[in-house]
Amino acid sequence: MRNLDITTLRSFMAVANSGGVTRAAGFLNLTQSAVSMQLKRLEEMLNLQLLDRSGRGVSLTPAGAQLLTYAQKIVDLNDEAYTKLTDQNWEGDIILGVPEDIIYPVIPEVLQRMGRTHPRVKVQLVSSFTKTLKDQFSKGEVDVILTTETGVDSGGETLTTVPLNWIGVPDGQVWKTRPLRVAFCRRCVFREDTLKRLDAAGIEWEMAVESDSEKAVDATVSADLAVTVKLEGHAPPYLEPIDGGNALPDLGTQRINLYAGSGKKQLVDTLSDYLRQGMAAV
Repeated sequence: MRNLDITTLRSFMAVANSGGVTRAAGFLNLTQSAVSMQLKRLEEMLNLQLLDRSGRGVSLTPAGAQLLTYAQKIVDLNDEAYTKLTDQNWEGDIILGVPEDIIYPVIPEVLQRMGRTHPRVKVQLVSSFTKTLKDQFSKGEVDVILTTETGVDSGGETLTTVPLNWIGVPDGQVWKTRPLRVAFCRRCVFREDTLKRLDAAGIEWEMAVESDSEKAVDATVSADLAVTVKLEGHAPPYLEPIDGGNALPDLGTQRINLYAGSGKKQLVDTLSDYLRQGMAAV
């Protein structure tokens, strides 16, 4: 299988874009004969005439015009790969903060993508509550954070809006009992508003478990000893949304917001783009 050579493609692009071998040679810092030789080699390799030399200057043949599109993509991808693998700006550490309940399914894919495109960059994942992450971000301890909030603060960007669901064990019955047994982490951002909605609906409730651990909450719910709330699409596979009709109050929606720091601009911008694309695909 014959391979296209980056150097010859670069010379071909220079000639096509400048309209002549002389200008292209100056742009490439090569002699005219060297550029001409590369063009000849490329045409012989493809067994195609790429340039029309019959008039003044040089123009592309139909085959040349078609190749130009591919050549641009090939050379751009080559330059991007080389830059990211060798440029010191693409080295270093970056800290990403994400609430535990929205790590899946997006964050593993984002980390994997960063590992492929930026192998010299170490991404440290910090998992905590929104309030804690925002405090760390304000102190410069975290470079990029995702949050779950009803609104968005100055400097933040809403990536998506997601319904908040009541969550229980499949075929569970505890959601029908009164007082309603609920389970939350102490610093859960959904806790205060959920309890207010229960009070407004006149539903008595009692706290079945208070913990700093999401696993403790999920274990209690999976035993059908309590219900909790989670963003749609982010419950573990052994739990499910409760179809309680009007028996439980509507919980509204939450925003998943992005806050990006001003330091490490290239890395922060790239990671932020990957997060935007990942959330948009969910």
